[in-house]
Amino acid sequence: MKIKDIVRFHSETTMPIPDVVYHLYSLPSFDNNQTREELLGQDIQSNKFTVPNRCILFNKLNVRFKRIWRIDSDEDHKIASTEFLPLIIDENKVDFAYCFYLLASPAITDYLCGQNANTSGSHKRIDPTNFFNIGIKLPPLAQQYEIGKLLSSLDAKIKLNRQINQNLEAMAKQLYNYWFVQFDFPNEEGKPYKSSGGEMLWNDKLKRNIPVGWHCGNLFEIAVFTNGLACQKFRPKDDEVPLPVIKIREMHDGISVDTEEVTSNIPESVKVYNGDVLFSWSASLEVMLWAYGLGGLNQHIFKITSANDFPKSFYYFQLLDYVDVFKKMAEARKTTMGHITQDHLQQSTIAIPDNKDIAEKFEELISPIFKQIVKLQEEISNLIKQRDELLPLLMNGQITIE
Repeated sequence: MKIKDIVRFHSETTMPIPDVVYHLYSLPSFDNNQTREELLGQDIQSNKFTVPNRCILFNKLNVRFKRIWRIDSDEDHKIASTEFLPLIIDENKVDFAYCFYLLASPAITDYLCGQNANTSGSHKRIDPTNFFNIGIKLPPLAQQYEIGKLLSSLDAKIKLNRQINQNLEAMAKQLYNYWFVQFDFPNEEGKPYKSSGGEMLWNDKLKRNIPVGWHCGNLFEIAVFTNGLACQKFRPKDDEVPLPVIKIREMHDGISVDTEEVTSNIPESVKVYNGDVLFSWSASLEVMLWAYGLGGLNQHIFKITSANDFPKSFYYFQLLDYVDVFKKMAEARKTTMGHITQDHLQQSTIAIPDNKDIAEKFEELISPIFKQIVKLQEEISNLIKQRDELLPLLMNGQITIE
């Protein structure tokens, strides 16, 4: 059979109505944890594909990133970027879940990567005709169902872990805000400091009241920022065990077969371990807890460590907060913050307690949360590896489910 024998291209487009709320499936929203956007029609400037209640969205752009969306929802006003092909499945011939994994399999995506209609630059689009004419072999429907069920169960666990991590991060951030933004950390009696009448003083640099015994400092006072290497200058030798290079893409997606390698004989200061804090300071301003295994840090990313014995949870959330400040500064100026310089960090203004006991008590609460986040992310990586190894074997019949 061919792909066109089991799926049909849904070509209907619409120009959004200004005052209607739409569920928009786009490439940026896919990359943002596959979270669709909720937008008013007036904020959508071009025609979009309408999205049927039960379909698969297959992207045409940079197929190797496998932006493939399984839609099973009866909501109204679903639309998709025209960089996706909305596909309606013939479920008399193919199981819905199986079809999704078939289209995501290396046999399909690797083939399409070599068939791009536009081969210039990074914006490589497939020719839909080539896509629909790809030859396939299907097992019986009952076997398709079992394969789709197995792979779906792995993806469901991956999704659950990600949701738990998002909730853990939100919980830790809320506690940080309570202690270090609202200044309701526990006083000597265990009561919230500010709400219980704790003495506050105006600080001219911060333009706000801060607790007595606190001062205005900068990010350098609490953290050390170590920039990565130009790793292309440190390629591994034949007799060396290499390390994966951690670039901004790896911060997003983890280690992949496309990840470059660097010699393991690099300074310890630019080796990254699970639980380390990373900050991409160029183009993409992001802070994260690394959890994808030992690697070598590339330039344009800082590895953040403690200065003056301040604990990880304190400098992590202070930096996370200040990245938002940088982004708001850029938004107010209607510019893109291209990169963060040492001067930006030097000029930062944050409230710092003179007594680090408060930060250390916060660390006692947050450290187990950080460890759980890293543990769950490690599990996610293992599940993704297991799924990606099983997928081609199940699709080409090398292994079966009994």
